[in-house]
Amino acid sequence: MSTDAQTLYNMLATMPFSVGLGIELDRASSVEVVGTMTWSAERCTVGGALHGGSLMGMADSLGAICAFLNLPTSAIGTTTIESKTNFFRGVRSGAVVGKCTPLHVGRTTIVVQTDIRDDANRRVALVTQTQAVLQA
Repeated sequence: MSTDAQTLYNMLATMPFSVGLGIELDRASSVEVVGTMTWSAERCTVGGALHGGSLMGMADSLGAICAFLNLPTSAIGTTTIESKTNFFRGVRSGAVVGKCTPLHVGRTTIVVQTDIRDDANRRVALVTQTQAVLQA
């Protein structure tokens, strides 16, 4: 799959909420999806830290793309049916980078994991999601 800038933009543009979160895709393939989200006051909670919902939104977006890129040929899409997040530290400036990889690619479910890290490469959150494979 080509991951030129226009292709990456088009993938993300299918998810308006992700665009609103300011997520930018750096690369995307069936083995790894990488994206960045910069700190912004609009994405924060009390105390100026990125809101957990912003981080989970980022993980869900990267996870959806990773699952989509791993769909069986008969499938038409995916939907998140479960998401588990562990938070490790707050982010009050800079950016976070999320790397999503598939843990299980099956006919009915795809499980992905997104590791989100800060500018100092410290783990901020680890998100594991199950995506249902939707058939036509």
